[in-house]
Amino acid sequence: MRYDEPVFRPPSEAYSAILQVTIGCSWNRCAFCEMYTSKKFRVRPFEEVKSDIQTLAAYHTSARKVFLADGNAFVLSAEKLIPVLDEINSRFGKLQRISSYAMPRDIMAKTEEELMQLKEKGLKLLYIGIESGDDEVLAMVNKGETAESTIKGIQKAHAAGIDTSLMVLTGLGGRKYSRQHAENSAKVINAVQPKFLSTLTLSYPYGAEHFAKRVPEGFEQLTLKELFEEQKRFIANINTENVIFRSNHVSNNINLDGILSRDREQILATLDYAIATTPAGVYPREHGMF
Repeated sequence: MRYDEPVFRPPSEAYSAILQVTIGCSWNRCAFCEMYTSKKFRVRPFEEVKSDIQTLAAYHTSARKVFLADGNAFVLSAEKLIPVLDEINSRFGKLQRISSYAMPRDIMAKTEEELMQLKEKGLKLLYIGIESGDDEVLAMVNKGETAESTIKGIQKAHAAGIDTSLMVLTGLGGRKYSRQHAENSAKVINAVQPKFLSTLTLSYPYGAEHFAKRVPEGFEQLTLKELFEEQKRFIANINTENVIFRSNHVSNNINLDGILSRDREQILATLDYAIATTPAGVYPREHGMF
């Protein structure tokens, strides 16, 4: 395999065959993200990808899932994705699902017919870091999307039968935008009703001061208690059916999971306990569970 490190994938793709069809992220301008700053975006030649598919299939003989890396492989046109999907399907005999990171604009760039064709060829799940449903927060971190563009893209994927797994970044708005970040993010979730939802926590791999330099002046990091309060506000405002929720990423300080329509009160009770037992003024560890 010719992996261009580092390689990232969602936690739920831990046992998937990972195939890099693109290198880096086509946007790569988000103030909070350092994942692909060491890479220049490029599309890998199909013959390289085809060779890697053959190698992966020989190694992962029982693989049921294939994840297309890097940052938003779904930026590729349907014309370029279809030969990759065809080759994957021809090599993996037990395949149940192909997935990829995507941005809403990547979805909107494809026709409904193209999306349905990609789904029929096995691309059944898109991971979308919406980060926030608040336009001020999205503009602050240079996400390149709005709440409206996010909703439209996700709804278009759903109309084609493609499921989505959405990620919201707790703490992203800092102290100033915390309330509206939580409440407006919940509004987006209510509008699109994804199959999966997760919350990650804003991290500072190069320190909080480094991040503060990448956003408008005045950003204030949330304390651990404030992060729990924001997460509670977000979940309390969600009204969904059968959305599978996870908050078990390494960036999180508390482990939460369940089906929101069934387990929301239990999740909120766990957050209430965390809020009540966490001293004020304490900032979270960079990693670790509560």
